[in-house]
Amino acid sequence: MSLSLNQLGRKAGNRWILRHLDLCVNDGECLALVGPSGCGKSTTLRLIAGLDQPDEGSIHINDQDVTATPALERKVGMVFQSYALFPHLSVSANLELGLKVRGIPAQERQQRVRQMLHVVQLEERANQRPSQLSGGQRQRVALARALLRDPHLYLLDEPMSNLDAQLREELRPELRRLVLNDRKPVIYVTHDQHEAMAMADRIAVLREGRLEQIAAPRELYDTPGSLFVAMFIGRPQINVLPPEQGVVKAVRPEALRLQTGGVPCQLMHREWLGSSQIWQLQSPLGLLRLLTSAEQEIPESIQVGWSSSDEHRFSADSGQRLPD
Repeated sequence: MSLSLNQLGRKAGNRWILRHLDLCVNDGECLALVGPSGCGKSTTLRLIAGLDQPDEGSIHINDQDVTATPALERKVGMVFQSYALFPHLSVSANLELGLKVRGIPAQERQQRVRQMLHVVQLEERANQRPSQLSGGQRQRVALARALLRDPHLYLLDEPMSNLDAQLREELRPELRRLVLNDRKPVIYVTHDQHEAMAMADRIAVLREGRLEQIAAPRELYDTPGSLFVAMFIGRPQINVLPPEQGVVKAVRPEALRLQTGGVPCQLMHREWLGSSQIWQLQSPLGLLRLLTSAEQEIPESIQVGWSSSDEHRFSADSGQRLPD
């Protein structure tokens, strides 16, 4: 299976909210869509699912043009931010409903539901209603419903944003096991870049409805193609230095180090993160962020430096990365 988007575009009135989007997702690959609010992430999912129609471009699933195919015929498994479970139905009934609508015989429906409850480890919750489940359990039911559809591809729209941080960490490997092992294309929309880095094989960064860069997580971090990507990917945020001769330089906080004779700084704030700490420093170059070990003590005089090899260089005019 594969998914390809070709010059895809969508308008809202006279304004383009998505324009000239080209993407390809292969079997067993997870592509994360990230970007600021309003950049076109959820719009892209709705177009792929057939919930909205594009104003330009085409959508191909497994080399077949499905641009005009109704949503019910596209065999897409969607998991939403809201679990979208029927509150008056049990877990089993929620899972069985879609199979019943598709005309699957009762005996086969019940067998497939039992098998899926075992896969998502919810056999003991089969007769409970959604209100009796935890957030993580409800999300597993939503995932099970998508898996039961036996889709050509999966579309996940911020599926864990309603869960607390600890539960998200616990569910990430489970989500990969359930969805990515099915060897289908997966598009994963998230506002959490850590989640994108952990889940995705590649990440597509959208900006104002256009594709800014697409690459593997490590490549995005190590060699961002634009200043926008450099600032969006990575926490704490990259340090942007004043432009000089048409060039903007940026340095990751972990690349800064205490250095005699370096840039003089004043500590404004320190944030302890357990195994590390972040110092926010006021300097002649503006605000700098330094990521250091938890054991690092604050010296009487703070001076910082970095290696020129750690600098990312961008055009001050276009914001695009300059050749090394």
